[in-house]
Amino acid sequence: MLRKLLRHENKFHPEHNQPLWLISGLGNPGTRYVHNWHNLGFMVLDLLAERHHLPIRRIRCQSLLAQGNLPEGRVILQKPATYMNNSGIAVQEALRYFRVEPDHCLIIYDDVDLPAGQLRIRPNGGPGTHNGMRSIISHLGHESFPRLRIGIGPRPVHYDMAEFVLSDIPPQQRDLMKDTLNRAADAVELMVSSGLEAAMAKYNLRS
Repeated sequence: MLRKLLRHENKFHPEHNQPLWLISGLGNPGTRYVHNWHNLGFMVLDLLAERHHLPIRRIRCQSLLAQGNLPEGRVILQKPATYMNNSGIAVQEALRYFRVEPDHCLIIYDDVDLPAGQLRIRPNGGPGTHNGMRSIISHLGHESFPRLRIGIGPRPVHYDMAEFVLSDIPPQQRDLMKDTLNRAADAVELMVSSGLEAAMAKYNLRS
């Protein structure tokens, strides 16, 4: 009986006719990375999964996935298991498998070029300094997909880039980032329900 319920909880409701969104949060798998700056994408997905009762545990497309409904749309929540620098492999596989159009593939990731606590939503653009985004653009062959950037900057002068993004969020910034992650999850929900422009208008503001 329990197995039957678990199979049922992630199914799409047949009455939904909204477009399917692939929501891919970037990060590194494994317990050593759980609290890193570089895992903010995973953290946003965990919030969405908790809010909407969509446990992220299905294994497919070199990822952990959840498949189901937000109140106003259908979603795939994706945590690539390829490690950050190969994120494009998993994203490309999921787009093909679920037949999602690139303009309905949202990538969520940390960005050292934005001040900590700021959000930026864009319909397209380059990778900046982010290796996960470089991998996605390389595998897809274009930059025409939306992204939600979560600011983690500036990088402390005594850290190099890899040391910083793979370090844990320090205690003095955890409250700020908790609020930021909740706003990021809110932004995803608004994007799915009302579109990219609505989310950009509300959340592309200085915090």
